[in-house]
Amino acid sequence: MVKADLAVRGLRKVYDGNEVLRGVDLTFRQGQVHALLGPNGAGKSTLLGCLSGAVTPDAGEIRIGERRYAGFSPSSAFKAGTATIYQHFQLIGALSVADNVFLGAEEIGPLGTRFGHQRRRTAEILESLGADIAPDRLVETLGVGEQQIVEIARALRSEPSVLILDEPTAALSESEVSSLLDVVRRLATEHGLTVIYVTHLLREVLEVADAVTVLRDGRVEWTRSVDALVLADLVQAISPGARAVEKETKNEHGDVVVELKGFRSTGTGPVDLSVHAGEIVGIFGLLGSGRTDLMEGLAGVRRTSGSYRVAGMGMHLGSPLAARRRGVVFVASDRKAQSLFGEMTAQENLLLPHYNGVSRPWRSLRRERAVFDRTAAATGLTPSNPRREGGAFSGGNAQKLMVGRWMTDIDDSRLLVLDEPTQGVDVGARRDLYALLRSYARGRERAVVFATSDPEEIAALADRVVVLVKGEVVDVLDASVGEETLLTLAHG
Repeated sequence: MVKADLAVRGLRKVYDGNEVLRGVDLTFRQGQVHALLGPNGAGKSTLLGCLSGAVTPDAGEIRIGERRYAGFSPSSAFKAGTATIYQHFQLIGALSVADNVFLGAEEIGPLGTRFGHQRRRTAEILESLGADIAPDRLVETLGVGEQQIVEIARALRSEPSVLILDEPTAALSESEVSSLLDVVRRLATEHGLTVIYVTHLLREVLEVADAVTVLRDGRVEWTRSVDALVLADLVQAISPGARAVEKETKNEHGDVVVELKGFRSTGTGPVDLSVHAGEIVGIFGLLGSGRTDLMEGLAGVRRTSGSYRVAGMGMHLGSPLAARRRGVVFVASDRKAQSLFGEMTAQENLLLPHYNGVSRPWRSLRRERAVFDRTAAATGLTPSNPRREGGAFSGGNAQKLMVGRWMTDIDDSRLLVLDEPTQGVDVGARRDLYALLRSYARGRERAVVFATSDPEEIAALADRVVVLVKGEVVDVLDASVGEETLLTLAHG
């Protein structure tokens, strides 16, 4: 397929009377990596939806080279030469790399599927990306970074002219990120693709992009060459008037709320740790460190052993429900798959764990709405529409909804456990979420434990940090130790 620029002109989209795209005019150049940034609710996801065929614009047009389109379906977007790689992989682990690359587009000859040709073509594509992955390997045996490369190879099989990458490094380790960014540069410079790169990790933008566009309130705020930008420019563009996230004054700490002695989850431990009321403890580690395993163990998702006490009471967990009854609540890293019910309303999502309490002695719709309104105001949920479907909220507001579940004035939890609390959330929404978590920790003998792979998040939010390497605690430190120390420890 002939490589070409992609442009949108006057693109508009309205949801429930809310204009999400307000006449977007933007050009993505062939042979360049163009980063797309913006705060939550800026319209990034809707714009990507229009380009991939998931969303139909209400007005405007999309141009690829000399061809003009009023909008796409997923199939017509594919035929026009666009390919989208989403944050969550679309691979089948039990199939080989080559079978995944040609899935749904198998090459059929007189004797059936041309498996040999598919393997050779897959090997050529992987070689062009500089990837040393055998076409016959099962995808389930690959690392996360290698699976991301297979996703890209699958997209390149159709020889697109436009490649859209949506948060491609969200689940990758530091070394995998570096390798992927090299591949992305190669896609633009050697393959000649128009690459649209969406991320919340601003340093990546400076490393990989040629141009940067910032969206705000459904409009293009500005487009600039990356050569003219520094990190502070990107932070300011996403969150006007703000510097990089800074830690507020620490909460006052009280008695011990959580005590772990020889605590083990499936592949993590032993952990010895005491967490005090008002304290926020960060669990820091790279991919495979065991941080998610530990969070899920604390929340009752995984089997555990050792001593685990909350507010002086021993915990013998068998399920998340058992943990909830003892005051331990959990916000998972994958909102869509593990926390948020996309087709339920915002009010239903917020009150889901509390209906038994809010409906006594009888159900009152007025009381339920009052609880929602108070919590939406306290969390800064936007829009604060109780009937809006959960899946329609932007990443930051969806996470406010998930954290807000445990910040209602009828909630009696003692420990809030979060895995990657700001994954897929922009700078401005991060500050709001950090403030919410500090507020939680200040209330009624509560504490927060969260896991992250972002050293900046540790510095911004945590009072202390536990560093994990391959399931083992290597140190427990004051969170002010600095990024270099954390990364050095995390690399063993």
